[in-house]
Amino acid sequence: MERLNKYIAKSGICSRRKADELILEGKVKVNGKTVKNLGLKIDPKKDVVEVEGKIVKPTEKKIYLAIYKPVGYLSAVGKDRFGRKTLTDFLNELKIPYKLFPVGRLDYNSEGLLILTNDGEFANKVAHPRNEIKKVYKVKVAGEVSQETLKKMEEGTILEDGFFKPDKIKMLKREEDGTWLLVEIHSGKKRIIRRFMDSFGHRVKRLIRVKIGSIDIGNLKPFDYRYLSEKEIRSILDEKRDSFKQR
Repeated sequence: MERLNKYIAKSGICSRRKADELILEGKVKVNGKTVKNLGLKIDPKKDVVEVEGKIVKPTEKKIYLAIYKPVGYLSAVGKDRFGRKTLTDFLNELKIPYKLFPVGRLDYNSEGLLILTNDGEFANKVAHPRNEIKKVYKVKVAGEVSQETLKKMEEGTILEDGFFKPDKIKMLKREEDGTWLLVEIHSGKKRIIRRFMDSFGHRVKRLIRVKIGSIDIGNLKPFDYRYLSEKEIRSILDEKRDSFKQR
């Protein structure tokens, strides 16, 4: 017997956490009947599982891609009700023949490194907040960030959803129209860097994610992608375990 959310995750359509959401939303059926019990266990050899009207089965080939998501794409699959482009469009435009979903998210107006996979178990392990996988960003903000302000940023501040401080922050360079900062965080809260910078009066003009755990964006440019190596996959999972132990 196997938990329903784990079975769905192994089918390659989403992570375990997303599977739980689908179950609670009444979008999952087992043997033709809608189920909303998160703890439900099924017999993988006998039971038929449907998600949003489609039968799902565990996928054998696991795919792990590092992509450079451009600005103007949602970190979601499928169609957007407002007509915005999604990762499904990204995959179709590059003729990538796999159904993949993102590990975590990257805002519509942000760009840079994003991991795509069909391995729900991997996604669940990497994206879960308790594991505190670090993420590094290059951030260009409007105006000149003073050393005094930078010091206050290092100390953190209270936002509408609680206190937040970056794990690390440093100045990279100043330009005529703004300041580039390097920011490291482990929070997965929505638009956290943009909201943080706004609180100091510095609007984000450009935000590029350059690293997730031990996975670096390297030489990828917008619309580029590459397959993760076995070493990279193992390293990010090992980092996940180490970060959890250190808490």
